[in-house]
Amino acid sequence: MRAESAVRPSAKPPVLPPPVRAWLGPTAVLAALTVVVLGARYAGHGRPGRVDAWLEPPAEGVGSPWRRIALAVDFLGEPGGAAALVVVAVTGCLLLRRPRAAVLVVVGAGLAVGTATLLKHLVGRTIHGEGNLSYPSGHTAFATALALVVGLLATGLLGLGRAAGTVLVLAAGLVGGAVMGWAQVALSAHYPTDVLGGWCTALAVVPVAAWLVDAAADRLPGRTADVARPNNP
Repeated sequence: MRAESAVRPSAKPPVLPPPVRAWLGPTAVLAALTVVVLGARYAGHGRPGRVDAWLEPPAEGVGSPWRRIALAVDFLGEPGGAAALVVVAVTGCLLLRRPRAAVLVVVGAGLAVGTATLLKHLVGRTIHGEGNLSYPSGHTAFATALALVVGLLATGLLGLGRAAGTVLVLAAGLVGGAVMGWAQVALSAHYPTDVLGGWCTALAVVPVAAWLVDAAADRLPGRTADVARPNNP
């Protein structure tokens, strides 16, 4: 009598917890639409819009010590600072035995920054002269993406339900994006609407990246089992 080996789904917890999928999907779509609308509105512009002019004055020209704080936050979005944050985040995920979250840190942040960079060239909005492409803010997209991954990780570790999990993920993304966005506006590196575009870019990309990471990870155990299963007569 031959015993058939069954292929079991991956025992690893998903990086995109099922309770929050129903909410993050529509949120990602809405965020993507916002990115497109703002991009179309400010395509080719080199000046602040009406909303920017209303929001910029209170934040621009910050003095010490706020300027030093803004510079420190800004550094975390530069290549050196961003790489250090990614290494710390990946290490933390691995110590918590969440390899999918570690992968999402790299994939999610990379896709968010890559998408923001592509959109900058497509939209062509500038600040402080030609060549300084500004929409959307890549710094804000990176910080928001990293914060969203942390929120997803915490939701899974705490076993939160749909409402609490969604609130935690979105709150984490809002805080991460707001802190970096404030620094960008305070340093006159971006318009406020650039920051909003960067935040929405990450919000649109990270849930999709998380779903792709889970889908790819779930397929690996089945493929491994197919290869390892003996072909008994």
